[in-house]
Amino acid sequence: MLTNNELRRYSRQIRLQEVGIEGQEKLKNAKVLIIGAGGLGCPVLQYLAAAGIGTLGIVDNDLVDISNLQRQILFTTDDIEQPKVIVAKEKLLKMNPLLKVNAHFERLNKKNIFKIFEKYEIIVDCSDNFPTRYLINDACVITNKPLVYGAIERFEGQITVFNYKNGPTLRCLSPEQPGAFDVPTCAEVGVIGLIPGIIGAFQANEVIKIILEIGEILSGKILIFDALTYNLNLICLEKQKTSNITELTEYNDYCLSNEDEIKQITYNELIEKINKKDKITIIDVRYPEDLTPLTFKTIEIPIYNIQNSLNLIPKDSDVIFICDHSSKSIMAINYLQKKHSYKNLINLKDGLSIINI
Repeated sequence: MLTNNELRRYSRQIRLQEVGIEGQEKLKNAKVLIIGAGGLGCPVLQYLAAAGIGTLGIVDNDLVDISNLQRQILFTTDDIEQPKVIVAKEKLLKMNPLLKVNAHFERLNKKNIFKIFEKYEIIVDCSDNFPTRYLINDACVITNKPLVYGAIERFEGQITVFNYKNGPTLRCLSPEQPGAFDVPTCAEVGVIGLIPGIIGAFQANEVIKIILEIGEILSGKILIFDALTYNLNLICLEKQKTSNITELTEYNDYCLSNEDEIKQITYNELIEKINKKDKITIIDVRYPEDLTPLTFKTIEIPIYNIQNSLNLIPKDSDVIFICDHSSKSIMAINYLQKKHSYKNLINLKDGLSIINI
């Protein structure tokens, strides 16, 4: 049942024959989970909140960074260093206080994904790495939930709906996930800020179509958009046997934090080693635009170029990885330990953000 307030708020879309009061009630009763509150997640959240989706869940374990503001339009300068999910929840409720918004300030993994998924009916993948995408895909197949998928790079974006009514899945497109650094990221090749807005709007539209059961769902088709030429291409995707997932597998997620398997060092301990002239190598894995002057010598290797810089990372002495908040350094160590059997790597605990450089 819609209140008078809701009838006024959503009056323009209620007038649509495809929506009406019955459709708006469906939107109100819907429960949608958005994974990733970044470039894609921001417009998805904003449009679904404005449309009156009754329950929105947000999963992200990241903090707002100044480099996000060019495309993550839900955030402002005042939000820097704040958890994205907390900021997003506050702003969405200001936009539409009639909603229920659940903030999951954590990263998805095999242990928590089913517990989080059980509260929602539709999953929206706005993540930025392949291990998470494959984990989401497989969990959606096992739990029989539709997955609205989006991806962006440079001036291009793509969208599809996986696992809709037993349709094709991500593994029909690519049976195995790429290596951790095999596919360039937006941090490496860049992205124009409006592309996630366009693709995110498409994703929100697919969610609404699924809830209202209207239009033609992008299942079995991938829509590719090129902002430089305005070309829209549809690629057909057929269901393959590889999509028959019955249990979660290994996802080689070098992004996930396995801190119990990683040696740690405090900043004071690092300075002590430097002063004692211990044989150590310090590697700074921050992005070039994030680099700040340090009082000690480092080797600068952006996280996305680790796999191409193994010759700079010795195996016969301690190597200490540093970044702003430890997330990138832990990712680098996880990758090197699992993929290249390094045993001499140490993480700067809590990163450089806790000190005055």
